[in-house]
Amino acid sequence: MTGVPASAADGSSRAAASQPAAVQAAQAAQAELIATEPVGGSAVADVEESAVEEIAGAHEANRPPRGAKIAAAAVNQASVWNIANFLTMLRLLLVPGFVALMLADGGYDPAWRSFAWAAFAIAMITDLFDGHLARTYNLVTDFGKIADPIADKAIMGAALICLSSLGDLPWWVTIVILGRELGITLLRFLVIRYGVIPASRGGKLKTLTQGIAVGMYVLALTGWLATLRFWVMGAAVVLTVATGLDYVRQAIVLRRQGIAERRAAAEETRA
Repeated sequence: MTGVPASAADGSSRAAASQPAAVQAAQAAQAELIATEPVGGSAVADVEESAVEEIAGAHEANRPPRGAKIAAAAVNQASVWNIANFLTMLRLLLVPGFVALMLADGGYDPAWRSFAWAAFAIAMITDLFDGHLARTYNLVTDFGKIADPIADKAIMGAALICLSSLGDLPWWVTIVILGRELGITLLRFLVIRYGVIPASRGGKLKTLTQGIAVGMYVLALTGWLATLRFWVMGAAVVLTVATGLDYVRQAIVLRRQGIAERRAAAEETRA
């Protein structure tokens, strides 16, 4: 009696188990018809042809779409070296340069102040583009999430502290703005377990107004422009306080909702 070695049978069963269901069904139908029809019959030829087509179709269906592996590799290969993070790092590097230009020659030379304003303007412009590029082209990285807010607050904080140290801006304005920024950042981390506080239009308007006001103070303006920058800074302070209070309200609501959802989930689990 001719037998099949156990290792060969085991290998065949493993290979059959690894095949797609459509392939196995086609092979079973072919074997059944071959067993019932005479050799060389037309039915066998038809089944063989259809079986080949089904097997090819099954393999084609299981084959990943063209370019899918390349796209997946591109996502996996995303690194910190992209244009969005480059702009963020540029903004960080501009901070010491801005401070040096701002305090050059005692801090009151109009020419040096103009160069400092240029550095500040570049930093603020890059802030508008790096986040947009990261979201649009899927360049969001952990480094960018951490470095971007640090760069924003570093350039603004450096400008405010320099202006107050030179006597151009009252210290209470600097304390209010920086205190709000640091406080809201801390608040976001405290409630992140319950959800994310989205950026509001008021917050974006606050950032724009702050940038314009601080930029006007960096320049050595006189006359009606000096009066205008006073009112622009006043508007920036009002928006800073108002949006800060709104963020606190959102954080309280978010925390309450999160606690209520957790309690409801715990009660459902007990039931």
